[in-house]
Amino acid sequence: MDTTRNAVLEAWMAEHGYSSNSLADAVNRALEQVTGRCGGLDGSSVRDWKAGRVTWPKSATRAALEAISGLPSIALGFRPRGRTMSTAMSVQREDFDMKRRILVGGIAATAAAAAVPGPASPHRIGMNDVERLLQRFTEVIASDHRHGGRPDIERRSAALANEALQLQNVGGASQRVRASLYASAAAFRSSSMWAAIDGRRYEDARTHMREAQALAEMSGDQAIKFRIWSHAGTMYRHMGRPADAFAANDVARNLHLARRDPLFASLGLARQGAIHGSAHDRAGTLRALEQAQEAMLRSDPGDHRPVWMLAFYDQAELHSLALSAHISLGDYPTAEYHAHRCLTALRPHMARSRAITTTRLAHAQLAQGDPDAATATAMTVPTDAATQHARVARMLQEFGTTLRATGPRHIIQTWVQHTAGWRASA
Repeated sequence: MDTTRNAVLEAWMAEHGYSSNSLADAVNRALEQVTGRCGGLDGSSVRDWKAGRVTWPKSATRAALEAISGLPSIALGFRPRGRTMSTAMSVQREDFDMKRRILVGGIAATAAAAAVPGPASPHRIGMNDVERLLQRFTEVIASDHRHGGRPDIERRSAALANEALQLQNVGGASQRVRASLYASAAAFRSSSMWAAIDGRRYEDARTHMREAQALAEMSGDQAIKFRIWSHAGTMYRHMGRPADAFAANDVARNLHLARRDPLFASLGLARQGAIHGSAHDRAGTLRALEQAQEAMLRSDPGDHRPVWMLAFYDQAELHSLALSAHISLGDYPTAEYHAHRCLTALRPHMARSRAITTTRLAHAQLAQGDPDAATATAMTVPTDAATQHARVARMLQEFGTTLRATGPRHIIQTWVQHTAGWRASA
């Protein structure tokens, strides 16, 4: 067996910034765009190619490599068994264009077409440009966790999505960079979608959702697909449409990523539990939340995950979703338990989540006949969240309505005076 190292492939990978694992992931995504099933390659598969242990991968794998690199397999250093170099080159030239057209049809063709630079463009777009966008995405995520669904976050994220797309036309780039730019644009657009959901601007959210979904398909990035469809499930839950919420969340949960990574599985199950709660399905709620906890315990904190996932999903968020579910079920003691656990575990930057959880805790306490504790809890919600965050403001209005209908006069007066101070300082 010929085990001469494939120095050509190694040089191409080094030039384009691929590790064995990242190239395997890219090939798997390219295969999924055609077959609907993620490929089964891993870093060891690529190392076999580089070491010369595999000199001629399977035809579908070669087609995926060719779509990613824009080069025939022969030009990447692969050699078919039993053929001379001249014969191999002839065969490769004959079928390369055909296989590439098949592989990059549909959505992948859109990304491939965008990857062809204009003849007069001197600039080359690289992963450094993508990293700069990622830093700005991190800033958007941080702003969201501080302030929630404000229109300015929605507008800024949409503008950054357009900026990422405009880079496609600036100059030449590899297929990997093109896909990363589409993923960045989808990520920004999904943040616009979430800001609109959080601000109860659902028509705007649906517009952002459609754009984000198209961009995510062109990127082939499963993590951003998960985020978009999972957000869609949350949107429909807030809109009181549990059937649509289940359908959207199931799309996220059935992605290969969610089956492979227990943390993504846990988030999908936790949101499923919240949807079951909104549908008043107690058994479904308890089952989904229990499975979400088990999946979280199986997850490896050392695994590489996108910044948006690392920034918010942890034990505190799982308690937050359980809190929402149990309030919907009318199980207020259990809801209060999860609220306290959530508040204890919340990281300092999660200001929006703290305001939402505190407001829900006040609702749970009031529903259990403790207006004094409930009012004291509600009064700790910061003024900016109480007056500028649409979800928090609405929940506090509902709290006040219930308090005025059921609470003692002196507690009602205390609450009225406090909320007047909120309005005066807004």
